[in-house]
Amino acid sequence: MTAVAAPQKNATPWWLILIFGIAQVIVGFLLLNNPFRITNVLVWAIGLYWLVNGIYYLVSLIWDRRQWGWKIFGGIIGIIAGWFLIDSPPAERLVAFGLAVILVLAIQGIIMGIMGLIAAFQGGGWGAGIMGAISIVIGVVLLANPLIAAATLPWVIGIFAIVGGIFSIIMAFRLK
Repeated sequence: MTAVAAPQKNATPWWLILIFGIAQVIVGFLLLNNPFRITNVLVWAIGLYWLVNGIYYLVSLIWDRRQWGWKIFGGIIGIIAGWFLIDSPPAERLVAFGLAVILVLAIQGIIMGIMGLIAAFQGGGWGAGIMGAISIVIGVVLLANPLIAAATLPWVIGIFAIVGGIFSIIMAFRLK
């Protein structure tokens, strides 16, 4: 006799996954059709979020003083970064944000690549080594051409959003 798994009580409802998937597809198509305007709106929204979050970190010190140093640091950085993204001219905002994202991705790629190579030499197999080497190469390419990488970022994110949205929609109907 096979056991049937009971549905999880805290599982995300299928319709919420469906709505998220549809939103991803819409944002993806918008990014592909009008990358400058849509990216500008998204980056402005991120700036607003960072600003509000930074203020919240500082205000939360009134009732919760745990990790006060990190809260002050995070709050100040959030306010500065958020204000910069909200107050900057659109072109300057997009270039700065795009370059920051590319820099983080490049450094992360190089670090993950090194970890993959270390894992390969410690018996992790060829797959880890090959993926590590590819990750390092991509990180170096991003660092070598950050403006080009930042300029193509809206299209890359748009394609990933469409593909991810389609998978979310399929998953929602499977859960239903």
